[in-house]
Amino acid sequence: MIRSLTRLEAPNRLRILLAVPAVAAAAAVLAACSSSGTSSASGGSGSTSTSSPAAATAGGLKTTTIGGATVLTSSKGFTLYSFAPDTPAKSNCNGTCAQNWPPVKGPATASGVKGTFGTIKRSDGSVQATFDGHPLYTFVGDTAAGQAKGNGLNAAGGLWHEITTSGSAAPVSTSSPGGGGY
Repeated sequence: MIRSLTRLEAPNRLRILLAVPAVAAAAAVLAACSSSGTSSASGGSGSTSTSSPAAATAGGLKTTTIGGATVLTSSKGFTLYSFAPDTPAKSNCNGTCAQNWPPVKGPATASGVKGTFGTIKRSDGSVQATFDGHPLYTFVGDTAAGQAKGNGLNAAGGLWHEITTSGSAAPVSTSSPGGGGY
């Protein structure tokens, strides 16, 4: 016997059917954020992961051209970023921020790059690489070399920019896809 839905059952079934994709999407976003790799310099979280291609240990950095700007990258080609609220002596990206924007462990060098490389001591005691007074970070939203999804994002309390070889903020490219803010 086939039973027809009452007037009260139909809207509830529709709500349930609409809620399933929303819950699945939220779970996917949370999984992506929580499964992204962190480094031991992640503001005291203490968790480490070697599976994150974005995590960078400084040393031999290099350059590449992204959106017309020559930018610093990790040795694996992942874009390096600066965080506007930082100072030349202090990183202001710790905890969850540092999980999404892993600090580059210092010291660093890059063959043929004019500018000053240095280091700062983070609040958790780790050493972070700097370039021309900017503490360096990668971005977990960049999942492949040559991406710059973090450039121009306003996330974690400030603006993020690619580090150009001139040491200034790179222009925000409207042609490159933006990443989600964290």
